[in-house]
Order: sequence, then structure tokens, then C-alpha cells
Amino acid sequence: MRSEQFRSHLRGVIAFPVTPFKPDLSLDLEGLWKNVDQLLRHPVAAIVAAGGTGEMYSLTPAEHQAVVKTIVEQVQGRIPVIAGTGFNRQMAIELAWQSAHAGADGILALPPYYPNADEEGLAEYYAAIGAATALGLFVYSRDWVKPSPEWVEQLAHRIPTLIAWKDGQGDLVRYQQIMNRVGDRLHWIGGAGDAWVPAYYNIGIRTYTSSIATVAPKLSLRLDELASAGDSSALTELMNEYVNPLYAIRARRKGYEVSVMKEMMNLIGLAAGPVRPPLPNVRPEEIAEIRARRLAGATFRKLLRLRGV
Repeated sequence: MRSEQFRSHLRGVIAFPVTPFKPDLSLDLEGLWKNVDQLLRHPVAAIVAAGGTGEMYSLTPAEHQAVVKTIVEQVQGRIPVIAGTGFNRQMAIELAWQSAHAGADGILALPPYYPNADEEGLAEYYAAIGAATALGLFVYSRDWVKPSPEWVEQLAHRIPTLIAWKDGQGDLVRYQQIMNRVGDRLHWIGGAGDAWVPAYYNIGIRTYTSSIATVAPKLSLRLDELASAGDSSALTELMNEYVNPLYAIRARRKGYEVSVMKEMMNLIGLAAGPVRPPLPNVRPEEIAEIRARRLAGATFRKLLRLRGV
């Protein structure tokens, strides 16, 4: 898919499926296939295979390839499939290359393993990934990747395949500075989660990545619709009733942003299973809490009605 054609598809909700595991922590590809089948009943803009929510860092290269291939085969070209990559230079190149050969449409570059890289080394890392395939490259700016506007502009000039920037910092002042500096050379994506939709859309972003879409895609799509229309009253109501209580649970422990979503999927009969260490599984008492949704009354039961399946 050509760069401009790809960018034209990136409007709305980009879904981040989990990677389902069986109780012995082996891949559940049949479950993944069924999850994606349900997700595709909703008009999401794109889907990410083996991203952060998909526990990319817990996968072997062979498992990563199997996940990407399964999603590509299920999607059948209906929407773009973006494959995650990262770890280190050589591994990132390998994962990008095999994803391209599996039929992915784009590559999402997560930060490298080394948290203290200077700007020159970091630029070399992304340039190598961009040169590995002809696919559109997405840089996921999260954790220790906190570049200046000037650095992002230089990277965009250096890497012809770089088409999009996904913010995972939630630093809106910095993000606006980057957007103002680089302009429409890149497509801008809100990537800190569903809880950040009002803030992202207030600065002009019209694409965001959603993990809630794995459980309630209609809710994710409704957030995009209301935020795009500037209906702040209705948007605030949805945020307070559904999104914020869920994110409060997710914030309790590191890794819960994946674990809690998986547990909610388990509770409603979708394939998810446990997380792989070092991510922690949700504590038994918290599973009961999610099921009962004591924190927000009937929120969980209402959330199920927004699955739309």
C-alpha cells in the first residue's frame, strides 16, 4: 500500500488486539483468529499485530511471525495490518522483514532495549528499521523515546518510509511542538490510550489507538465520533462512566494495562488467557471486582452492551 493511500486509511480507531495464550503460556492462534473475526465486524481503521498490548516483547521471532500471519490471513486486505517490531537493531530488522513477507501493510517501531541511547544512536536504530522494508513506518514515541521537534523533523527527512508518529507520552505540549514543526509530513496518532481521547482531539488529532476496542469496539468508535464532532458533554459522560473507572484499575500495577484487558476478555468469553511474565496477572480478588464492578456500579455490565457483537 502506497504511503498516501495508507495515510488516507488512518482515520479513526486503530485496534490493538491482545495475543491470546493458553494456560501453559503457549500461543492460542485459534483464539486470536476468532477475536479478530469479531473485531472486524466493526469499522476500525487498522489493526496492529503483536504491538504493546499484544505482548510483543514476550514473543519469539517465530511466534511473532505466526501472530502477524494469522491476523493478515484473517483480515484479507479489508483494513491495513501494522506489525510491531523492536528489541534491538538486528531483531527489529528481522521482525520487520518477516512481517512484510507475511503480508503486513506497515511497521510499528517500538523503542529499543537500551534506555540511554543518545539521539544519533536512536536515529540509526529507526533508520535501519525504515530501510528494512518498503512498508510505511510508524514510530512509537514512548518510555525513554522523548525527542525534540528538531530531531523528529530530521528523522522524517532521513527516512522516506516514515509516514506516521504515535505518541505514547501524553506530553501534549511537546507533541504540539513536534506537530507544528513537522506539519503534514507525518500522520499524527494519539497512542497513550482511550483515556487521552479528549486531550488528543483537542489538539487536532483524529486517529487514536485503542485497547478498549478488544472488549467494546463500539465504545472506542463512539469516543472517536463524539471527539471529532466536538460534543464535549456526551464525550465527558462516556469517559466518566466507562473509560476512567477502567483506567483506574489499569493504573494499579505496572503491566495491568494488558492484564486487565485480558481478564475482561476472559470474563466475556473472548480468547485471552494469562499474560507472560514479567507482566503480572490480575489478582483473584480484583477479578471478582472487575466482574462485579464495585468501583462504578453497573459499568462492566453496560460495557458488555457496547460490544455490539
